[in-house]
Amino acid sequence: MKLSFIILVLAATSVAVVQGSKFWDDFYVNFGDGKVQYPGYDTGSSIALGLDNTTGSGFQSKYPYLYGNLSMQLKLVGGNSAGTVTSYYMASDRTQYPKWCELDFEFLGNTSGEPYILQTNVFSEGVGNREQRIYLWFDPTADYHQYGILWNQDLILFLVDSRVIRVFHNAADLGIPYLDYQPMYIYSSIWNGESWATCGGGVKTDWSLQPFLASYTNFNVWNACEMRDYTQSSSHACFEKLYSSSYGQAPNLALTQSQIDDLRWIKYNYVIYD
Repeated sequence: MKLSFIILVLAATSVAVVQGSKFWDDFYVNFGDGKVQYPGYDTGSSIALGLDNTTGSGFQSKYPYLYGNLSMQLKLVGGNSAGTVTSYYMASDRTQYPKWCELDFEFLGNTSGEPYILQTNVFSEGVGNREQRIYLWFDPTADYHQYGILWNQDLILFLVDSRVIRVFHNAADLGIPYLDYQPMYIYSSIWNGESWATCGGGVKTDWSLQPFLASYTNFNVWNACEMRDYTQSSSHACFEKLYSSSYGQAPNLALTQSQIDDLRWIKYNYVIYD
């Protein structure tokens, strides 16, 4: 009985360690390090990306992922954030795949009192032009909210606080390339998009308010397949994991009625461009 209890405690601790991913375990700052703040440096629990009139900043994952359920929590720039763009996306390596794949969350800044716009997009074999814009149903600057992607062999879900806001189905049988073999890195950044981001570029950034900060925490990549190299064996391992993991099995292979209801709710209340 005592031995069983110890094993159970160790197992629970192991799961907690795997799921409680730290920033430094899976990510690194890839530009603008001087603009980055580390409020959770000791624990690796959080990071804040900064933007001023000289440069923005960003980070990316150490390795790409091939399928999975991935997410992080963001708190966006508060107050007058006009002209700023905070992005969180996945993209394959263009040196490996000139016809790359990409999944985008882009948060378009606003003047004080106006709602943020969330723009999503899907690139498949280098072809995008699938932008969709929505208003969020909460203030994304007041607290952290979870943004994630569930990606399997049948569909890709864009998720906000576990609510489906967009779906991209595997329609390869109709001649539409699917994102089914290119592993993708995770990126996030904040940058100057004042030429287009707010009112089509009509409202510029007020640089007297710099620096602009976007905060990140709870980096969850444990329920996905990390690829350490571009070998056939690594790809094969990710396909094996896909068919044995929760993200690659029912009920995640088709939309549930609740998810269909979410999409209808978003469409009728919050979609402003599709």
